[in-house]
Amino acid sequence: MGKVISVNISERKGTIKHPVEQIELKINHGIVNDAHAGDWHRQVSLLDLSSFDKMHNRASVELKPGIFAENITTEGVDLWHLPIGTRLEIGETLLEITQIGKECHRHCQVFQQVGDCVMPREGIFVKVIKEGTVRAGQDIKIIPIVRVAILTVSDKGSTGERADLSGPALAEALQGKAIVMMQEIVPDDFEQIKDKLIEYAEQGLDLVFTTGGTGFAPRDNTPEATMAVVERPTPGIVEAIRAQSMKFTPFAMLSRASAGIRGKTLIINFPGSPKAAVECLEVFLPVMNHAVETLRGDACECARP
Repeated sequence: MGKVISVNISERKGTIKHPVEQIELKINHGIVNDAHAGDWHRQVSLLDLSSFDKMHNRASVELKPGIFAENITTEGVDLWHLPIGTRLEIGETLLEITQIGKECHRHCQVFQQVGDCVMPREGIFVKVIKEGTVRAGQDIKIIPIVRVAILTVSDKGSTGERADLSGPALAEALQGKAIVMMQEIVPDDFEQIKDKLIEYAEQGLDLVFTTGGTGFAPRDNTPEATMAVVERPTPGIVEAIRAQSMKFTPFAMLSRASAGIRGKTLIINFPGSPKAAVECLEVFLPVMNHAVETLRGDACECARP
């Protein structure tokens, strides 16, 4: 976990920033009283101390927080390696990464005094998602972006005879929790379902949620296609979903939904009903981030303290 070393502001763009006791973050604005504030994607800038170290042999001036015009100086975070969309929780605030690096303006005060600027290479920019204050000493929690594909399996949906309601319902339920990278419809065809699941896994998506084709009908092929693709089954997920669903309807026992892992992608089958699909998703949501972190190799402890 990283830490805030300094918070810094400036009254004019292109100038070195000076440390302050705390900064106030506002949605659709950025930092109150900072020159870079505004309703745009680069509201707040961050730079880690590890980037400062790369400048020691080049700079003839003291490299102190704010000298590269960063708003928040951090320690212990490889900021430039975080993908766009990653969220950072600092105290009561929540920030979302919108840009990595920027164009270098060689006429700015930073370049003139330092002779070079690491900000265009390793600095990041964020927008404010949740307001509050930030001060030195606060911890930085990295909330990784979760990339999802939603695949609706429906003969009629694939031909336009029936509107797809379950896919959009899942996408809406995932707002603020994950980014839906793909949302598609295929017919209840074993090979087409299988090909799509393999395609999503090869793209490196974290999660694939299918909806439809999990019942007893002759054309319900989703579980079979899923199990033909996965390398490691994860039966606990669908067992938990069925157990929770049984509280609402006895028909839950007729679900043949399956789940499993291919590479680092977790695939889970949901029913075709929009309401039921969202209810099943809600069972999984409390463990979603941990599941993704574990698949990526970022988490290793599942036991409670």
